[in-house]
Amino acid sequence: MTDLGSVVSVNIGLPRHAWQRGRNVDTGIFKAPATGPVVVGDAGCVGDGQADRRHHGGLDKAVYVYSCEYYEYWKQQLGRSYLPWGQFGENLSLSGVTDELVSIGDVLRVGSVVVQVTQPRVPCFKLGLRLGPAIVQQFHQSQRNGFYVRVLERGEVAAGDTVAIMQRDPGGISIAQLYRARFFQPDPMLLRRAAEHPATSTEWRGELLEGLD
Repeated sequence: MTDLGSVVSVNIGLPRHAWQRGRNVDTGIFKAPATGPVVVGDAGCVGDGQADRRHHGGLDKAVYVYSCEYYEYWKQQLGRSYLPWGQFGENLSLSGVTDELVSIGDVLRVGSVVVQVTQPRVPCFKLGLRLGPAIVQQFHQSQRNGFYVRVLERGEVAAGDTVAIMQRDPGGISIAQLYRARFFQPDPMLLRRAAEHPATSTEWRGELLEGLD
């Protein structure tokens, strides 16, 4: 097992109402740092929730992870001197864990929780509820997406915990490579490998295969 980084913040939030273009929207995008250890089960963090369970959450997307290193980029892009952790809807703000370093199928230990990487995050309009509508396309174009994980072993996680690699997937398809191959630089061979990978989320396997047919 190799140390990769650390937990800077664990962020949770239950669904709430927000207004967009004159209509009421239920969303779980608003997360805030927890003040102590958070229990993580098969469905995600206790005290957290998603409003649209069709497109968010589920066993394959139980926890959303985002790199703290990307926050500096966003401060510059958005003209902000400060962005609170959880700003992008992530449950785990991790230092040292970027999309380039993590691959589909990698198994990580975060605190006492064991998780497996399943897919990149694709931004939806609800990210704009927090940062304005332009952020959705900016986020996509930035290719700083973060990733989802499934929970293999339940446990607890808190700020300051170590993030370690328990198992590197031999396929070596990084989150950054996969997102780039799907949306920016088409690579049918890589996409097929990802679609046939047992660790890839059911949602992405289906979408990738559909796009290749």
